[in-house]
Amino acid sequence: MLFNRRFLLTLLTLLALLPLALPAQAAGPRKPLTDQDKADVVRAEAYMNGITTLKARFQQFAPNGNVSEGTAYFWRPGRMRLQYDPPSPILVVADGDFLIVHDQELGEPSYIPLGSTPAGVLVRENVQLNGKDLAVSRVTRAPGVLNISVVESDDPAQGEITLVFTEQPFALRQWRVLDAQGSITTVSLYETQSGMTLDRKLFQFSDPKFTKPKLNDG
Repeated sequence: MLFNRRFLLTLLTLLALLPLALPAQAAGPRKPLTDQDKADVVRAEAYMNGITTLKARFQQFAPNGNVSEGTAYFWRPGRMRLQYDPPSPILVVADGDFLIVHDQELGEPSYIPLGSTPAGVLVRENVQLNGKDLAVSRVTRAPGVLNISVVESDDPAQGEITLVFTEQPFALRQWRVLDAQGSITTVSLYETQSGMTLDRKLFQFSDPKFTKPKLNDG
């Protein structure tokens, strides 16, 4: 079964402490970034590019009110695993080429090129929030909190990802996704650890019943 883009945007919001979230706003016309905005974007990029491995527990808050929990693993660049706790049948693995979404109840996994998913923002080799394919739509601040909202440069109407950072210490604490239909998903991270050694097998998906597709670079 193939999952539509809205489902993927809903599923792949990842990282945070919910109390730090500011009320989400609908994506609107982009305003020019101030010098302070640009400096904060550079600071956020440097922080994210400094992450190699990360492990954390997470809570995902879906638009319909459902709450799921699990364990998240990152190994940058290119690798991620979202291991949802039972009774959720979902497993999400990024193996460097594809984001693989496997619903064990449905059986057939979905393979989505990693670069075309929100997850690609976190695990790409060189994070550029205001680069060729992404654009910062808004930077907002609250006491001790920095919010950076990002859209696709060529199709901003598809949705918006907001990364929320704490200032002391400076760390990513939330990822919210506003999709094209106006639905918002938030995931909370806690018990975060970084810099540890992770088993490469965590980022491999193997099922003899299914064949991994070839990545089309063209």
